[in-house]
Amino acid sequence: MPQDQISLDKASLASYTDAAVAASREVISAYSTSFGLASKLLAKPIRRHIQNIYALVRVADEIVDGAAAGALGQDDVFGAREQLDSLESATYLAMRTGFSANLVVHAFAVTAREVGIERKIVEPFFKSMRMDLNKTRHDQRSFDEYVYGSAEVVGLMCLRAFVHDKAFSEDQVEKLDKGALALGAAFQKVNFLRDLAADFEQLGRSYFPSVNVTSFDDETRDRLVADITADLKVSAQSIKLLPRTSRSAVIAAQLLFTALNKKIAQTPAATLISTRIRVSDFEKIFILAKSMIGISPR
Repeated sequence: MPQDQISLDKASLASYTDAAVAASREVISAYSTSFGLASKLLAKPIRRHIQNIYALVRVADEIVDGAAAGALGQDDVFGAREQLDSLESATYLAMRTGFSANLVVHAFAVTAREVGIERKIVEPFFKSMRMDLNKTRHDQRSFDEYVYGSAEVVGLMCLRAFVHDKAFSEDQVEKLDKGALALGAAFQKVNFLRDLAADFEQLGRSYFPSVNVTSFDDETRDRLVADITADLKVSAQSIKLLPRTSRSAVIAAQLLFTALNKKIAQTPAATLISTRIRVSDFEKIFILAKSMIGISPR
């Protein structure tokens, strides 16, 4: 092939990738104001990678819990499964070839290939998404498996973007991995608690083993809050190892979910099952300011 044609093809791919990255950025801005705010603390190249990761996660979530039901109907599990299978297959193909006709998948694949996101940490994510299509109750084993796939491996994906061009010792890598897994778990568990009633009433789903909104009490709340607090303590121990290009954003996310967990701890169980707990905009700004000056959680 002539050199001019090769150059033209590469330029076309670069333009297409720019469009894919822009599409992923739009997905995130449409769905998550808090994430969008925290991501602004990331260095621009890192921010692009994190947006690409979360856009794919968001699209998969819409298949199992959101927009797909609006198009297919709430009971069309088979149709949703087909859509999820198609998305998963397209993702692996794009990770292998570097191209997808699906813009969000293409953007994710570009990031995965650049920062070293392996298929072995993408597969558990899709497995957990598939569990949402037919599993409404969890025991401890399936809960741990679900949290690992739906949140902890997403933490690992983000970590790959944070550290891919940096050198760490074996001990540091292990500590960073543990922190990413713990922070992902804490995020997910906090969201489960915030959405307890909605998940049960609208989706007929209960994530926490042996937890039901009809018998949810302060003792159960305290047990779940303590578990989240333990995860946040583990994740806090690795933050100082993160590069400056991502540290402030991770601090902001950690402080935000710490604040949410504290508000949950102070909210009566009867209120918690009927009200979604949130952090005020003023408090979010205060958290961002703390993270920008490097005040790390403990």
